Amino acid sequence: MSNRIAYLTAAAFSVLALTATVTAPARAEEKTVMVGGAAMFPSKNIVQNAVNSKDHTTLVAAVKAAGLVPTLEGKGPFTVFAPTNAAFGKLPAGTVETLVKPENKATLTKILTYHVVPGKLAAADLKDGMKLKTAEGEELTVKHDGGKVWIVDAKGGTSMVTIPNVNQSNGVIHVVDTVLMPAS
Repeated sequence: MSNRIAYLTAAAFSVLALTATVTAPARAEEKTVMVGGAAMFPSKNIVQNAVNSKDHTTLVAAVKAAGLVPTLEGKGPFTVFAPTNAAFGKLPAGTVETLVKPENKATLTKILTYHVVPGKLAAADLKDGMKLKTAEGEELTVKHDGGKVWIVDAKGGTSMVTIPNVNQSNGVIHVVDTVLMPAS
């Protein structure tokens, strides 16, 4: 009887070990980047990852209010310059609350799509002086200064890339510290 229990126990542990070997590498092979206290998985899309970042709750709420969730869950690829909650906090008091109102959806959409560039551009692809045509239609300019990558908006405002190359299944996110503003 004890040999039978020992055999069954050994068999059970073998199955568990085999299962761990088969399933663990799938997740272990993904090179994740931590953003807002959460791992960003390259196998997930932009929205699936962004909703887990505690530093991007304002951006996620704005994307939902603008109705852009289906777009950012789409095939892409997209390069997204993702402002943090602190970046939105730099805007004048009441700006975010005003923008997420239904009557301001067009303005909110314009600002958010100004942070999206069609195609997948890694930080190494962002060359000094490069012009980026946004999904909104206007341009952003890349600036290299002090070993950092900066994005310059149409109004001359600058936003530093604080976490580059957060790969997604449908593009890449570069976390930025300031909200970018289109000319109009």
